Amino acid sequence: MVTKKVMVDTGLEHTILNVRKIETADLFDALSKGVADFNARPTHLLFLCIIYPVLVVLIGRTFAGYDFLPLLFPIVAGSALMGPVVSCGMYELSRRRELGLENQWWHCFDVLRSPSILSIVMMGIILGAIFIAWLVAAQGIYTYYFGEDAPASLLTFAGQVFTTPAGWSLIIVGCGVGLGFSVVVLAISVVAIPMLLDHHVDPLTTIMTSIRSVAANPKTMAIWGLIVAGSLIIGALPLFVGLAVVMPILGHATWHLYRKVVVC
Repeated sequence: MVTKKVMVDTGLEHTILNVRKIETADLFDALSKGVADFNARPTHLLFLCIIYPVLVVLIGRTFAGYDFLPLLFPIVAGSALMGPVVSCGMYELSRRRELGLENQWWHCFDVLRSPSILSIVMMGIILGAIFIAWLVAAQGIYTYYFGEDAPASLLTFAGQVFTTPAGWSLIIVGCGVGLGFSVVVLAISVVAIPMLLDHHVDPLTTIMTSIRSVAANPKTMAIWGLIVAGSLIIGALPLFVGLAVVMPILGHATWHLYRKVVVC
């Protein structure tokens, strides 16, 4: 059922795009199609090449000086805030498969030739700014509870966080603030970047479309956010190896979610 209308400026004409109401079943259908896209053109090796060098740098930086330790978890957890940009290539592969175009793994880089590449970069800057704001907030929360001194060791840090009232407060407040950042990113980007690949529009148009999509489907989008968060946690457990599968599947699934929500 169509519930809202969004005006999109394509640069050539004004087009009305309708926003549908969707149900939980649509989320699982989008996930199923995301798995099918991944099976048709696996990209796990590409994600491993991205994930592990970043992790090595982060872990190396952490143990080179424990002053970085309080930011390690916020960086890993907050990386999901950049997920919509990281998944651009998966959206492109799903789009090409949908259209019956040639679809090899290297076609994910065709995003760089998209007419909307500048708008995609702008969205990346916006999400990057939110990510940095999250890290500043996380550092501020840690400083509030434990001061500016770096933990003496990993064991000291773990003891502070898990065995003291201040540490428990840190976990609760940190998770609450992180949830707030996640809700903002979900609201402004859940269909924004897939829409940019599908239409030559400006970032503000796609952000407003994304917000309206969430407003039309608050419960369903909340469930989607929980699915994404839960999947990323599960994928991170086996030494982050699972993320190389989880992240591309979620990217493909997000394309199909966009197709279900926005009528083109």
